[in-house]
Amino acid sequence: MHKALLGRGGVTVSALGLGCAALAMASDPGAVVNAALDAGMDFFDTSDLYGVGESETVLGRALSRIARNRFTIATKFGSMPGKADGVGDGPRTVNNDPRYIPRACDASLRRLGVEVIDLYYMHRRDPAVPIEESVGAMARLVEAGKVRLLGLSEVSEATLRAAHAVHPISALQSEYSLWMREREDDVLPICSELGITFVPFSPLGRAFLTGTLVVENLSPGDFRASLPRFQGEAVGQNQRLVDALRDFAKARGAKPGQIALAWLIAKGTADAPVVPIPGTRRPEFVRENAASADVRLSPAQIAELDALFVPEAVSGARYPDDEAARVGT
Repeated sequence: MHKALLGRGGVTVSALGLGCAALAMASDPGAVVNAALDAGMDFFDTSDLYGVGESETVLGRALSRIARNRFTIATKFGSMPGKADGVGDGPRTVNNDPRYIPRACDASLRRLGVEVIDLYYMHRRDPAVPIEESVGAMARLVEAGKVRLLGLSEVSEATLRAAHAVHPISALQSEYSLWMREREDDVLPICSELGITFVPFSPLGRAFLTGTLVVENLSPGDFRASLPRFQGEAVGQNQRLVDALRDFAKARGAKPGQIALAWLIAKGTADAPVVPIPGTRRPEFVRENAASADVRLSPAQIAELDALFVPEAVSGARYPDDEAARVGT
């Protein structure tokens, strides 16, 4: 698998990474990680939020027998668990306090079983804490040798610029896919200008773009059931888009998800790559996703997909209103 730069810090990663949010729920996490490594994927993305630290522990255990120079770990701090994570009775909160950040880093290092975190993200931003103070605390972790590169997640253009002025930001993570293209109009141009790698999460539209998800079969506790795009009349409109994607993929001997990932990779440049991190609990889907790095789309094909998935064609908001208010600050 070809490589991509993480910002301008001299670190390269596979063109496609593995999102590990659900890794702890896999029946065999080690098999999932090994499938990724065997397919040439060496970039593993987790967070101290996922499973309230369990994802980091499981990932660290799965990588413990792998030579350290064979993988790159990204993890995050700042999103504090709530009722949805089995902690307390309230919603998730955000902690960007500079005094908290080094403690969070040390805890992640212990769970991961490594001496240095390759890429350390602020998972969500608390606008009540000046970004300069939070990034300053993160920069001190780099100086201490505990972190190699810094990243931000779900921030605005202004926040990204202010942070980058304090310390180079190597990666920006946010949702980006064929059916969530708002980032093309705000932070993606800034990433290109500043040489920041863009790391899309939910690059397969929370599995909808694979063409295999049956919305009616979602369990009541499935987070996706609460999202406007998976509800009511929006489902029918969005399904028509995925049906067209399926036809496009079939004509090219690929699967819909592979085309969706290849489209994202093609949106990057040498100076500002786009490195998707699809997540899965099954080794066979890791291999299927990895094959997308070998799919080459022509400029005409990219334009065709752009036209098919214009934002106006996608029905339903990204999040319910209360959640939307907490991102993009």
